[in-house]
Amino acid sequence: MRDLKHLNWFENLLQEANNALIAQAKQEGKICVAFVCENTPEPLMNLGNAFGIRLHAPNTGSMDIATYYMTSFLCETSRALLERAIEGGFNFADCVIAPDGCTMINRCVENMELLKTMGEGNDKFFHEFMEIPLKADENGVELLVLQCKNHILKPLSENYGIDVSDAAVRKAVEEHNRVCRVITEIGNFRKEARPRITGYEFHVLTLATYVMPQYLIIDKLEETLEEIKTREPEDREYRARIAVVGSEVDDSGFIKLIEETGAYVCADRFCFGSLPGREQIEIREGESALTAVARHYLSTSECPRFMNKEKQVQRRSYLKQLVNDYDADGILYLQMKFCEYWSYERVMGVHDMNEVEGIPCIGVEKEYTMASAGQLRTRFQAFVESIEIKKLQGGKM
Repeated sequence: MRDLKHLNWFENLLQEANNALIAQAKQEGKICVAFVCENTPEPLMNLGNAFGIRLHAPNTGSMDIATYYMTSFLCETSRALLERAIEGGFNFADCVIAPDGCTMINRCVENMELLKTMGEGNDKFFHEFMEIPLKADENGVELLVLQCKNHILKPLSENYGIDVSDAAVRKAVEEHNRVCRVITEIGNFRKEARPRITGYEFHVLTLATYVMPQYLIIDKLEETLEEIKTREPEDREYRARIAVVGSEVDDSGFIKLIEETGAYVCADRFCFGSLPGREQIEIREGESALTAVARHYLSTSECPRFMNKEKQVQRRSYLKQLVNDYDADGILYLQMKFCEYWSYERVMGVHDMNEVEGIPCIGVEKEYTMASAGQLRTRFQAFVESIEIKKLQGGKM
């Protein structure tokens, strides 16, 4: 397939957390709202003169300093973010909002605050810590609405004069949905028997919507969509179509590593992915925009921090639906090293998919720095070969 016009531009920007578009937005006088978890309602980061950036730490090397403060038994994502913050790599942020998605990411942001890694010279800088409900019922929606008011809307309004009215939230939702529509439409091309976009290319585009000011890339995303519509797919068959499920994947090199084995990553149900992170938000008639946002994030979240039976069943059903919709031959469950929630979810998910549903499934533990790429490649190759054998023999793995 011919190269996508803007792909290299996106790839280069992803090499730095403080990319050129963030610098441009700051020069335009905009306020950068940094966040660290998919459970933070993203449209509220993009109200008025603010723009949201999800923190990531590309090209991480040593994490020794962060390990000193957080120990070597905490999630590598949280340590990588703290290491980058200590290095001064997140000095573009005007505030940081963290939910209690997990204790490790909370410890990370608490250390950022205690060590004063950001906000030098900015007396308006603030850290906020939200409480995220554990159930997606009406009480949970009310709690999340209250948390958003107290820990996002109020401090943004009081410190930076950001418009947090219902009209402003509705406008932010419209802009969020515009991005989601483009990413969803591009992602739907992965359902084709001969996809006209690779899993790697799609991840680059999706990741960009999390770590770059969306208003500065939406035109290029829409142009890329039109380009893909007329793009001729490669005349080849992939060895296996794989749905990737799990914790943070903010390095497109991980997706490329899978596809180098001849597999095709057809679905991305992971943090920084599009499923369900790039689904549109519906505002019901008579409902406030803030309530709609809260309801959407609670009802669609596939994060394993929700441990009630209903959510566990939902996650399995959602994954089976993805396998059907994207014609996946197998599932790859990934867990960031030392991630508590996904370590449990990975074990249960691999067992259920293999033994109960009969869907080929493998679980892997991933390091943030991709230091174990060689070992992962060997496991991916073996998994793809096992799927090929299963297809030939019609047997169970």
